[in-house]
Amino acid sequence: MANERLEVGVLGAGSWGTALAKLLADSGHVVTLWGRSAEAMRQMDQARENTTYLKGVRFPDRLRATGDLAATVRGKVMVLSVVPSQVTRATLAACASEIPRGALLVGASKGIENETLATMDQVFEDVVPHARAVFLSGPSFAREVGRGVPTAVVAASRDGEAAQAAQRAFSSDRFRVYTSDDVVGVEIGGALKNVMAIASGISDGLEFGYNTRAAIITRGLAEMARLAVKRGGNPLTLAGLAGMGDLVLTCTGDLSRNRHVGVELGRGRTLEEILGAMKEVAEGVRTTKSAHDLARREGVDMPITAAVHAVLYGGKPPRELVIDLMNRSLKEERG
Repeated sequence: MANERLEVGVLGAGSWGTALAKLLADSGHVVTLWGRSAEAMRQMDQARENTTYLKGVRFPDRLRATGDLAATVRGKVMVLSVVPSQVTRATLAACASEIPRGALLVGASKGIENETLATMDQVFEDVVPHARAVFLSGPSFAREVGRGVPTAVVAASRDGEAAQAAQRAFSSDRFRVYTSDDVVGVEIGGALKNVMAIASGISDGLEFGYNTRAAIITRGLAEMARLAVKRGGNPLTLAGLAGMGDLVLTCTGDLSRNRHVGVELGRGRTLEEILGAMKEVAEGVRTTKSAHDLARREGVDMPITAAVHAVLYGGKPPRELVIDLMNRSLKEERG
């Protein structure tokens, strides 16, 4: 699939940032990948792969790694923000003046800020209002994208031309991109599926079985839709790639970091032990707090989110999470 060649900067050299940088370079774009450690990025550029987060996935010739943040975004037609959601604001603030007016600013991190309860689209508007914001979401494990496994995602923007520009830039014979104008639904779906993945993992760690996992996925989707609709999103978005698609993948796939956290909690390990042994960020841990606080502020009933919050931040034994959910007052399914 032929695309116009673009100069692209990618912020965040974890597995997802690296996979997207490789994807774009494979499509003919000239890509600069930034990470916080200048020395680590120098070694990565020399090794021609990210041996820490995406070992075995070789860099194309058009992909370069650097520790120079300003140079990564300066003059670029498109900039990807793939740093963890809790540091997105600070990272963009440090380079906002270098991002050209009208550039495509593509968000590929999924989360909600703890302090402000802002989704990433609100952070972008606060920090880089002069860019055209697009948000990439959907069922997509970084390692599989890096290996070229066929994948479908959605690019959401309030600017239809920006969404289509991102669609053209990312699309290939292995990566299919749909567009959407429902930024709220896509952002809420992408953030909350990580919370549900922790719940699903806890259930799997406790060996409760497929029935329980299916119930968590289905009722988790209902929670996601309620919050999205309350904030002006379209409920049909949650039935698509950024909702049900990403939810099923993250709640069932062994490559899911958030599900891994839940599984280990269910097996009796502490959160501190689990996170201390992980190389990458499990966004759902911090997002659980944000989602819990946001649901209370908006007056939205989100019992699975509340239960996961009680385990992560209230010391509730994981086994009681599912028991408490089963013993809630009876109601209609669509309630």
